[in-house]
Amino acid sequence: MIITIEDKKFETKEMTQLYPAAVIKTGYEDETTQVSLDWLDVEAKGKVEVVGYGIFVHLGDEEKHSFVFKTREEMDALAAQIAAQLQKC
Repeated sequence: MIITIEDKKFETKEMTQLYPAAVIKTGYEDETTQVSLDWLDVEAKGKVEVVGYGIFVHLGDEEKHSFVFKTREEMDALAAQIAAQLQKC
């Protein structure tokens, strides 16, 4: 099955990972990293600086696509669109 995320098409059988995450500053220069939304909501409470939210797609070990937004609401809207496509399977 092929799903579309923004303007890119992905074959679901080629996806090795598809997940939402928060992007936070690590505290070292301008370095950032991804953390789970659960960790952010439960453990991080005000302890980290969030720079964005995203949906991340991995195709094997080498190819990665990131769809990053300023707000969680924007990311949630995209996640809902992806979920609607996947429910058609």
